[in-house]
Amino acid sequence: MTSEREPLFLVAPVRTPIGRFGGALAALSAADLGVAAAEACLKRAGIAAEAIDQTIFGHARQAGGGPNAARQISYRAGIPVESPAFAINQACGSGLQSVFEGARAILLGEAEVVLAGGTESMSNTPYMLPRARWGYRLGHAELTDGMYRDGFSDPVSGMIMGETAEELAGEARAVDRETADRYAAGSQNRCQAARAAGRFKREIAPVEVVGRKGSVIVENDEHPRDGVSAESLAKLKPVFRKGGTVTAGNASGITDGAAAVLVASGAAVAKHGLEPVAKLVDWQVVGVEPRIMGIGPVPAVRAVLERQG
Repeated sequence: MTSEREPLFLVAPVRTPIGRFGGALAALSAADLGVAAAEACLKRAGIAAEAIDQTIFGHARQAGGGPNAARQISYRAGIPVESPAFAINQACGSGLQSVFEGARAILLGEAEVVLAGGTESMSNTPYMLPRARWGYRLGHAELTDGMYRDGFSDPVSGMIMGETAEELAGEARAVDRETADRYAAGSQNRCQAARAAGRFKREIAPVEVVGRKGSVIVENDEHPRDGVSAESLAKLKPVFRKGGTVTAGNASGITDGAAAVLVASGAAVAKHGLEPVAKLVDWQVVGVEPRIMGIGPVPAVRAVLERQG
């Protein structure tokens, strides 16, 4: 990308609270969560839904959520039916890729304002009976966990995601257990301090969950834990390998939530009186060996820095 191209801006980033697996947001689908984020984004930006030219949402755990969650979100958020929408499944990078695709649409002259985001309801990932459609003549059938089939298990490397983390931590980059626990504890402690200071309030859009006992407003993250120390994390057993590095305390969580942001051209910013929070200068996606997939950001960042000098 060159400096001569049209400037691109990010406007009104917002997210729902992050719900614990089976927690406060479990009753909501991925589309429900996406709608909450989308509506909050449009409201904060002060832009009419009619001004949105495209909607692009990352959505990796798609089984059971209905076709094209992005279209569901777009329609329910009041965006005109003529405005196209599509979902992206690029595993962990799905939501971020929606921003890049929105930028490309603007650079190609297909749009001026794109609603981009990501949504997941991991709590609603279904179990499956893959052969049930054509019947089982005899014997038993085993339920397949969609969480593993469509997410944790990588058919290319033959590993589940936690095993690839062990590959990266142990053999590839020598991150030991103590280092991982210390980093995880520091992350939880910084999160605790930020929540106590109210720093996340400005980026979270409260979500209403209607149940049998009435309506509940969810406005705080459930996943972070207070009072975590490296010493307490050290007591947890490795999950994926004996003597390994990855535990329930230093690994990524299984959660529910959604986020949204507007990607807008400079002309659209002026036309609609938008207030950007950032300028999108450049981006890069790089493929890596699947067994150490977590290293991906490193070559991607290097490529961008090299291109930008």
